[in-house]
Amino acid sequence: MYPLDEVLLLSLLAVLAGAETFTDIARFGQKKLDLLRRFRPFADGTPPHDTLGDIFASLDAESFQRCFVSWVASVTGTPEGVIAIDGKTVRRSGGKKDAKAPIHMVSAFAARQRLVLGQVKVDEKSNEIVAIPKLLDLLAIEGAIVTIDAMGCQRDIAARITDKKADYVLALKGNQGSLREDVALFVAEQQAKGFQDTTISQHETVDGDHGRIETRKTTVIHDVAWLRARHDWPGLKSIVVVESTRRIGDKIDSETRLYITSLALIAALVGPIIRSHWAIENSLHWVMDMVFRDDECRVRTQNAPANFTTLKHMAHNLLRQAPGKDSLRLRRKVAAWDDDFLASLIAV
Repeated sequence: MYPLDEVLLLSLLAVLAGAETFTDIARFGQKKLDLLRRFRPFADGTPPHDTLGDIFASLDAESFQRCFVSWVASVTGTPEGVIAIDGKTVRRSGGKKDAKAPIHMVSAFAARQRLVLGQVKVDEKSNEIVAIPKLLDLLAIEGAIVTIDAMGCQRDIAARITDKKADYVLALKGNQGSLREDVALFVAEQQAKGFQDTTISQHETVDGDHGRIETRKTTVIHDVAWLRARHDWPGLKSIVVVESTRRIGDKIDSETRLYITSLALIAALVGPIIRSHWAIENSLHWVMDMVFRDDECRVRTQNAPANFTTLKHMAHNLLRQAPGKDSLRLRRKVAAWDDDFLASLIAV
């Protein structure tokens, strides 16, 4: 009665227009049947909310995610610049009755285009190490720069990125014990000597906004052949040290972060790449929470949470590509009452 393409079209249009539950989608279908029939027959109308829930619970999440990646690639082509990879927990997708943990979605985000390129579901944040290689296998990343936080600083992940003819910038923390210790010791020794024994490049930026002044000093150490040999780390070409000082009123906070990278670039170019990683927090995770109410979503049954998140990522990308300077929140509101605008979003 309800062909899958019609169900997906109904659901996507409803989410674009503000739907946050299967009940919302079902009500949208009842009210917007004439609009829906511009694109598909909908001979038997639209399904009720319980049927929608059953369909999304049964739909194979991995297959749907692969379809999403193929669709994004067909629309955007090979992504350029920084691809940030990070995870986000959909907090209310778990259940107390069956002690089911909320799902954790690991996403790849094109920082410059501000588009979701793909996502993989895992059951816990600790499983990001397993999810990241699966996500990389889905994507065409040749020529791109992949940035990942410390969870993804793994030799196998670095090798997978370089094998796909891309570069990496990986945050370095305690999960890489001996590597982190060797880098930290080497950096401390060279800083004490004024970097006399090694080749470096440095760049400093100062930003001020809303009473906050932040100074970032980026140092790239280019002599790392000894480190690459000692740890057999694929493609390693530079160590990056970012020293940030933030002043708010009389309060001053300082932080030093370490990175390893396959790039052989000067500090003035590496600094903006590292800062671009935060686009996934500010332009995706924050948007999913504040515009799509992700953390309030109570879709919980079987594959439905992962599939509903994929649907919201599709809606996010379409809203991003709409012309004009309106915010995503306003575009979503306009889609709720302007059928022509809503139809134009899926014209691609």
